[in-house]
Amino acid sequence: MQDGVLYVAEGPDYLTLAVASAQSARAVMPDLNIDIFTDGTPPCGLFDRVHPIPQGLIRAKIECLPLSRFDRTLYLDCDTLVLQPFGDLFDILRRFALALCHDVRRASDLIRQGHLEATPYAFPQMNGGVILYRSGSQTAEFFAQWAQRYAAAGFERDQVTLKDLLWASDVPFYVLPPEFNLRRVTLLDAWEPLDARPTIVHSHRLLDHLRVQGAERVRDLAGVLALERVALQQEWAAVNLRAADCPADEDPSLRFARAQLR
Repeated sequence: MQDGVLYVAEGPDYLTLAVASAQSARAVMPDLNIDIFTDGTPPCGLFDRVHPIPQGLIRAKIECLPLSRFDRTLYLDCDTLVLQPFGDLFDILRRFALALCHDVRRASDLIRQGHLEATPYAFPQMNGGVILYRSGSQTAEFFAQWAQRYAAAGFERDQVTLKDLLWASDVPFYVLPPEFNLRRVTLLDAWEPLDARPTIVHSHRLLDHLRVQGAERVRDLAGVLALERVALQQEWAAVNLRAADCPADEDPSLRFARAQLR
């Protein structure tokens, strides 16, 4: 079995991010196979193979997934950092054809949104930024259906139709633990030493400089974590839990109880 990581990067800004992510992977796994689909020119020697993005695609990320040359592929969004070796992660695909992580903000309407399928609260959207999959006709058909549903639905976010398809499909999939797609990095403040091995950070903070005027580029976990700690405080302030109402040492269960009442 040949295992490898795959990136899809459109435009020079996302290619720069993909290069940084691939460099982080190479730093901890020098022999890892890494490919990229891109419309740019990455630095020589970093990627094993550079593939041009085919013309006429509606959603390059989705439509490039089945084009992977690997038997077992880990797709990574460009705004990711690899912190340590994957270990036996690819062996999940001995049992399942597909593996992803739950999206965060599972209580929000955004992440509960579906299209044609009504799913329970406990079946939220999956995050599409880290996708582990096994090549074959089953997953190729799954990705083809995802692309078709995405094009027909007209949503900007592809995770809405992904949730629908996972609910309706017979493809056996597994939900990875959050350390393989660490979106809420402030979990690191709560995890004990034996709770998890943070492996892949996936954060929009790594691309804030592309979206927020004047924002400095964040390049490492420390920078991401500093910004996320501030954002966490701001999130609670947004539900009117001001410092006077919510002291720093308050029992978190009271925070959520108050939030539910508002």
